[in-house]
Amino acid sequence: MASCADVLVMGAGPAALCIVAELVEQGLAVDALASHAPDKPWPSTYGIWAEEVESLGMASLLGHRWEKTLSYFGDGLGKEGDVATQHHFDYGLFDKNALQKSLLLRCRNVVWKVETASNIDFLGPNTEVTCQSGNTYRARLVIDASGHRSSFIRRPDHGPVAEQAAYGVVGRFSSPPVGKEQFVLMDFRPDHLNKKELKDPPTFLYAMDFGDDVFFVEETSLACSPPLSLEVLRQRLYSRLSHRGIQIDEVIHEEHCLFPMNLPLPDRRQPLLAFGGSASMVHPASGYMVGALLRRAPALAQQLARALAIEPSLDSADLAKKGWKSLWTNELIQRHRLYQFGLRRLMSFDEARLRAFFATFFRLPTEEWSGFLANTLPLPKLLTVMLRLFLIAPWELKIGMVFGLSTYRATLKGKPVIGVD
Repeated sequence: MASCADVLVMGAGPAALCIVAELVEQGLAVDALASHAPDKPWPSTYGIWAEEVESLGMASLLGHRWEKTLSYFGDGLGKEGDVATQHHFDYGLFDKNALQKSLLLRCRNVVWKVETASNIDFLGPNTEVTCQSGNTYRARLVIDASGHRSSFIRRPDHGPVAEQAAYGVVGRFSSPPVGKEQFVLMDFRPDHLNKKELKDPPTFLYAMDFGDDVFFVEETSLACSPPLSLEVLRQRLYSRLSHRGIQIDEVIHEEHCLFPMNLPLPDRRQPLLAFGGSASMVHPASGYMVGALLRRAPALAQQLARALAIEPSLDSADLAKKGWKSLWTNELIQRHRLYQFGLRRLMSFDEARLRAFFATFFRLPTEEWSGFLANTLPLPKLLTVMLRLFLIAPWELKIGMVFGLSTYRATLKGKPVIGVD
């Protein structure tokens, strides 16, 4: 058994590398444990609004950046139905290999143990992780940054969890699926769907021009419980392209995404700390997380280092308590609840009302809708923005935003209503 570290981090994805890098910078003794090497290429792409990454001083790590950013919220029928909403706000895509290498460089002198944890025991002052190999590792504090599927983090059961699902293709096409140098955040046009499909959970196209006749197109379900299958998303993507006379000539890469949007916050009394997906840090309204990882890791690492410097004898439970308090402040908890409330309302909307909602949402001032999507608005400002959105929304959207449309429909039909959506 190795000597006891200050902190042991479990995981090797963006969340784990972010927090390890910050802990090392604070001068703590850090061990890391993951089922695969930390330099294994990350499979997913990570998008972020350019202003957000610039505020972090990491714009050089963007692999692509688009000035021409737009969405489609019309019905796709006729000229008016194909009018684009211009965002006038740059969007970027991380060079994920550069981001990974940059974080690994900061994780100097940390050797990842390529092991799979099977059990965690809290032994008073320290925490012990036992692996499938039989090896054990001890640290004053263990941080689970292994993702939302972790079996070690306790959280309340609030019923079914809504998940975002997506199927995407990087490739070459018979004709461009988006305009030259364009990024399309959301294309909700439903003109390729039949009557039955229009009643199913709505999906949208997320797409971008990579240059050199290479494009990325991805069919996305914002949030659904149970989630839409990859096969349904694949069929919808091909149907959307075919309706516009576009064929895929070459598939360079396929991307599959599935992650929870409204995972309940963990039990913050437990002596095991979490970070990233296991800590429910996915933005419930947008699905973004990398920006939050980069913003919130420094404060968490500083708090843990400060606590150990002031009280070197702190045990695992007390140190975890301080970590949870830093990671999930009262303000962040309230903001998270507001976002989850909003997501529940959106999930009750049919295809037409969801298009109407986003068309209204992007009428907000840029600093408001972008701050909403990045989760950087202070709580009072967030409440103001949500109130402004309500005031400018059409009447039917107002009803849905307050009660949920299925509840509203039930009241119109004289049915008893139990709770809200």
